[in-house]
Amino acid sequence: MNKGNTVVVGLSGGVDSSVAAWLLKQQGWHVVGLFMKNWEDDDGDEYCASRQDLIDVISVADTLGIEVEVLNFASEYKERVFAHFLKEYQAGRTPNPDVLCNPEIKFSAFLEYALEIGAQRIATGHYAGVREFQGAWQLLKAEDGTKDQSYFLYRLNQQQLAKTLFPLAGLYKRDVRKIAEAAGLHVALKKDSTGICFIGERPFKDFLMRYLPKSQGEIRCLDDDRVLGEHDGVAYHTIGQRKGLHIGGVRGGKTGDHGDHDAWFVARKDVAENILYVVQGHDHPALLADEVSAWDLSWVAGEAPHTHWVYTAKTRYRQADAACEIERVGADACLIRFAEPQWAITPGQSVVVYESRVCLGGGVIA
Repeated sequence: MNKGNTVVVGLSGGVDSSVAAWLLKQQGWHVVGLFMKNWEDDDGDEYCASRQDLIDVISVADTLGIEVEVLNFASEYKERVFAHFLKEYQAGRTPNPDVLCNPEIKFSAFLEYALEIGAQRIATGHYAGVREFQGAWQLLKAEDGTKDQSYFLYRLNQQQLAKTLFPLAGLYKRDVRKIAEAAGLHVALKKDSTGICFIGERPFKDFLMRYLPKSQGEIRCLDDDRVLGEHDGVAYHTIGQRKGLHIGGVRGGKTGDHGDHDAWFVARKDVAENILYVVQGHDHPALLADEVSAWDLSWVAGEAPHTHWVYTAKTRYRQADAACEIERVGADACLIRFAEPQWAITPGQSVVVYESRVCLGGGVIA
């Protein structure tokens, strides 16, 4: 059915993209692999695995009998993604560079290159789905809900989705590894990469300190304004953070018990005054909110969903979908109200809206 068509598959050196390439070849596509190098500031660093990833990509391509190319998008990444990443942290927000990387690099610069060499489609090993429905393209959740990555892809537009394949849409991770093993791919048991794409598994605060200088300030209790300690910079902290505050407090106690030994959590960041405000107790009211405003909206269909319909949404990747409605929506901002209060809603992260399995889009939390 697809014989003669060319698809360029983004190969990362992991099992998911490798199996995506294998599946497409089985379906009759002419498969070309592409390894994207997006970060090169510290290639010799113990946390930078790009050299080993490239070795794995070449090995997989050899096993599959496909050609593979290497492109360096490091300058585009620094300009389109990393600069925004630092700007957001300086402003006291917590951005998600993986969300920005997808439309700017993986489905923009990558797609442009693929079309230039005559390919009809691009493909990745993301756990997500795409389908054409009533004349438009829809972004779907993956069958494997524990691995679904549609949250990171919500900024893709109709033109990008029309040219994209997600071969793993209907597979569970355990089956992907079985396929890799049966196909003789040596990455079948390779550990999944974690962390931000250009940071890897290195200590995040140490990395951030290389680009954002320390700025010591007070840690204060939000409830009574007591000074509890000092921080090295509000940029290094995020809403809901518990570890690394060094002001005492331990896990334990009953829900709602804000005793002397209950854990402290970051509840607010005052960038102008360089003050980090904390509260005691996981369920403190300051950590809960039943509505969220968002800006920099991106809707998959190219237009906003209806207001006052029942949807679900999530305000961070590792979170269960929560019932909500879009109360207000405009060209630049929207207000989403949840049926139940949500914990530690964080400015700079994304709120992503779903209707059943269909990802409608979303925006950046304001």
